Amino acid sequence: MEAGLMILVLFPFMAGILVYFISNFGKDSWGIAEKREKIRNHTVILAAVLEFMGMVLLAVMSVSRGEQVLYLELPDICGLGISFVLEGFRVVYGCIVAFMWMMASIFSIEYFRGHKNQSRFFVFWLWTLGATMGVFLSADLFTTFLFFEIMSFTSYVWVAQEENRASLRAAGTYLAVAVMGGLVMLMGLFLLWYHLGTLAMGQLAQASMACDDKNMLYVAGLCLLFGFGAKAGMFPLHIWLPKAHPVAPAPASALLSGILTKTGIYGILIVSCNLFPCDFFWGSAVLTLGVLTMFGGAFLAVFSIDLKRTLACSSMSQIGFILVGIGVLGLSGAKNPAYNDMSVGNILFFAPDMLAVHGIMLHMINHSLIKLVLFLAAGAIHKNVHSMDLNVIRGFGRGKYLLAGCFLIGALAIGGVPMFGGYISKTLLHESIVEYGGGSIMTAVEWIFLLSGGLTVAYMTKLFVAVFVEKNQKEEQQKIYDEMKGFGRFSTVFSVAGSALVLLVWGFFPHGVMEKAARLGENFFYMAQGQAAAYIPAETMAGEGTHHNIMYFSPENLKGGLISILIGAAVYLFFVRKKLMEREGGTGSEKTVGRKYVNLWPAWLDLEELLYRPVLLKLLPAVFGVLCRIPDSLADGMTSVLRRTIFRNSPLPRERMEGNAFTERVGKALNLAQSIGNRTWHRKKKAHRDYVHLAAMKHAEFKENNLIIRRSLSFGLLLFCVGLTLTLMYLIWW
Repeated sequence: MEAGLMILVLFPFMAGILVYFISNFGKDSWGIAEKREKIRNHTVILAAVLEFMGMVLLAVMSVSRGEQVLYLELPDICGLGISFVLEGFRVVYGCIVAFMWMMASIFSIEYFRGHKNQSRFFVFWLWTLGATMGVFLSADLFTTFLFFEIMSFTSYVWVAQEENRASLRAAGTYLAVAVMGGLVMLMGLFLLWYHLGTLAMGQLAQASMACDDKNMLYVAGLCLLFGFGAKAGMFPLHIWLPKAHPVAPAPASALLSGILTKTGIYGILIVSCNLFPCDFFWGSAVLTLGVLTMFGGAFLAVFSIDLKRTLACSSMSQIGFILVGIGVLGLSGAKNPAYNDMSVGNILFFAPDMLAVHGIMLHMINHSLIKLVLFLAAGAIHKNVHSMDLNVIRGFGRGKYLLAGCFLIGALAIGGVPMFGGYISKTLLHESIVEYGGGSIMTAVEWIFLLSGGLTVAYMTKLFVAVFVEKNQKEEQQKIYDEMKGFGRFSTVFSVAGSALVLLVWGFFPHGVMEKAARLGENFFYMAQGQAAAYIPAETMAGEGTHHNIMYFSPENLKGGLISILIGAAVYLFFVRKKLMEREGGTGSEKTVGRKYVNLWPAWLDLEELLYRPVLLKLLPAVFGVLCRIPDSLADGMTSVLRRTIFRNSPLPRERMEGNAFTERVGKALNLAQSIGNRTWHRKKKAHRDYVHLAAMKHAEFKENNLIIRRSLSFGLLLFCVGLTLTLMYLIWW
């Protein structure tokens, strides 16, 4: 069974190579391009289906046999070796990853019909699947980092797929954030390895407790938080999210938002639960970043008039909800030291707050499934309208009840409406804040939490009303939309409706399905020590308040959801409808009705253009250029002084016009003999030859002849070798 872990990671890479060969080789044998394209598409879908089936099979076998932990180590790979593990949390999220990839793959076949560079996209599509599986199944941070970086580079192709100005610029931003995050993360790993001596997740907690240099541990943790937070879309590293999603293809956006951001959350959980499980400073820092991310994303989404950009900002906000839960988890550990020295046998662990644990895990799953539905629905709209501008797609969904129902399921779930999955996870996160207490600061956090939930309701209402309720401003355009009875072929309908059905069923059974999934992943948060991944049954957890029997639909819990819904209704009615819409008229065929949506968000408040590009591309190069010129000038000055004093140049020897020292001496001797002869025995017939020049000419002639001889000899030897080789070949084969 352990070998199955490696198969789950390597199989998508092999499938991607197969897709490449199908697309680029064997043209004569495969026939026309359409046939080869069909074979390629079926290969992609089959690979995704087999990956899902393999993940489910391995998960069922693991759980049914009572082997909650499968561990595989491959030593000496990349120096440190790589290792994989499968336990409750990874079982759940591995299945989520494989399911979402399968549904998005089915959807992508029709979505990319007629697009260029399809084969390239599908190769990197499958390679990203393998890298993502490698991240979630990793048992040590070195393996996590290795596949994390592979995932960043392969998914870059998704963002740059369309190869237009906007997509290439967004892809550059995405890659820059990924590279910076990866480099900072690598520095954190160096520090951890140096101070703890291990990167194995099951040993980090014990090693961190024994570490004396807590300050360097904080530095390492902040480096890892930077790297993982960049991928998660955490403020202020979120700048790639609103840029990448609008230009990336819809299937890619669904996975960028639903899965790849969760790899960042996965890393933050590892750091928080193993290095700083009961640290007030760390919990406060993550909580603060979570609040900023949660509210900032929701605030940006309210102003956006692009469907996919709104969903991207929504992803940022929902990541903030999860980070708030992680922050409360750390604070609750620091507040309840009674839970901090429990032991089972020789395994030491910390007991986290189950409200926060269940809320974090369930909201991760909920957000993944919700964004799968919403982005696939957005992709179906884009495939028909070729735009994501609310004023252009407005009214497209009127009469398309299946698409409207699927989008509504996702909207209600992410809005935290009762009877849907998002309400359950948000209720758990909200109750963890309330139970922690903490005075006025946590009260403010609670109200920002509820306000962010209200803004979520407002912008999702805005999207649904614009696309599925209102009519398009242009009457002629609305007639065209009304004549479109469907929104796609069977594969599109199946992927959108199937994903929505799974999300709907998932939310209807909070106790029977959702809680079981959350309990299955509890052990991931227990910070077990002593082995690669120790399993600690929930029954061993002692102490009051460890587990809670939540009545999700009690008046007290419903009150929080109702407050958010009322805030959302107020924001939509009195801000979106009053301030973010303006009246516009027209005549003739361009006659318009109603008002259009406007984006009042100031363009200069773009954080990338306001801060990152000026600082990284202008300010920092200028500052470091000045700083580097100082030692450069000092070095030049010191070199100049030394050359004028200690290392001043010695006189150069006289340069000969021709010949060398020997020919010059011989020539001078002959010239002297000639001069003596002219004065004695050759007085009547004096000679006037320059023997220095003649000796130089003879020397040059000798060198040239010698070179010709050596070349001729080399050529002869070369011919001899060729002949000898041919003779030997004849003797051997004939």
